[in-house]
Amino acid sequence: MDSNNSMLLKRVVNIKAIVTPLWKEEAQKQLQAQINEIDSRLQQLEMQGQRMVVELQKQGEAQPSNTAIQQQIGDVQNRLNQDKSKLLQQKNQNLQQLQQVQTLDLEAEVDQGKVESFFNVAVGDNLVKKLQVEILIKDGVIQEIRGEL
Repeated sequence: MDSNNSMLLKRVVNIKAIVTPLWKEEAQKQLQAQINEIDSRLQQLEMQGQRMVVELQKQGEAQPSNTAIQQQIGDVQNRLNQDKSKLLQQKNQNLQQLQQVQTLDLEAEVDQGKVESFFNVAVGDNLVKKLQVEILIKDGVIQEIRGEL
């Protein structure tokens, strides 16, 4: 190959999975683990927030005229509520995904992720076709490579 007429490029390759009972089971386990992790983080957040508020209240009792402590308590509670809200949003997304996984038809194809690969291009190649490559897997085993390598 003439080096002036070809080059090596990098592309993103989409990975699709065929929905099988095993795939569904694994996806549900993974989502449930994420939901459990979020629940655990919510509990930790709640306990940390309560400890900080109690500590600030103790300081406030020692200095009843200090309004800065009341402001700090309000700030802690606001931050706590913001963090809890973010975690609850994540949990709701995961619950929706879990529901979607349960309703997927067997043998359907779903996006599983992306990988990068290198490929050669030369003068005269159709770049668009060379960029549109995907790998189809079933229970982790490659079933098909689609597109121009």
